[in-house]
Amino acid sequence: MYENKRPEVITQTNQKNVIIVDDEPDIIELVTLHLNKSGYRVRSFENGSSALDYIQQNPPDLIILDLMLPDYDGLELCKMLKKDDKYSSIPVIMLTARNEEMDKVLGLEIGADDYVTKPFSPRELIARIKAVLRREDKFVKTNLLNIGDILEIDLQKYEVFVNKEKVDLTTTEFKILKLLAEKRGWVYSRESILDFLGVQEKGVLDRTVDVHIKNLREKLTVAARFIKNIRGVGYKLDET
Repeated sequence: MYENKRPEVITQTNQKNVIIVDDEPDIIELVTLHLNKSGYRVRSFENGSSALDYIQQNPPDLIILDLMLPDYDGLELCKMLKKDDKYSSIPVIMLTARNEEMDKVLGLEIGADDYVTKPFSPRELIARIKAVLRREDKFVKTNLLNIGDILEIDLQKYEVFVNKEKVDLTTTEFKILKLLAEKRGWVYSRESILDFLGVQEKGVLDRTVDVHIKNLREKLTVAARFIKNIRGVGYKLDET
């Protein structure tokens, strides 16, 4: 039997934000209790609609999702989230009494990060949550480039920030910045930059790259100094 003492649904910590979507109050109580003890900030929902409304306003760090909800099939809800670029990177652990192999396969195929069946060990669930979040943190770190403490490039979301302010770049400008930033200090000729962009017209080599670099520098403002022009050769990105 699950414990019948209901903890606070929300706790204030500086840890990860986890939401539980399950229509069984005992399960919510048990999972919330152990998440609180592990230092997580927790919010719970007993149906998919209210959870979805909350996620759209406050994307969590991880979702614990039951498959059998009163208003949603958990697989469909997971599929909806994973198909939306805004929420696709949020890890989902499915927690359900349905232990058929096909359910597990479908859940993992549509993007769930782990699958735990009821009844379950709370300690094992917490261990799996920690493992999934560690993988996510590692993935995020490898997809974030920080340059000179003022320029941040998110390779997954195609976003660039200068002094924490978002900078709107064209796709071509982002690709050039990505190319230079991933191999800092390497000098790329104009021709190699255009080859990277997939441009094959040789008659526009120099001018095309120079125009893109000029526009990129203007948008990067104070971070423009990192892009260096190597006379007669091309461009590089250097923090010095």
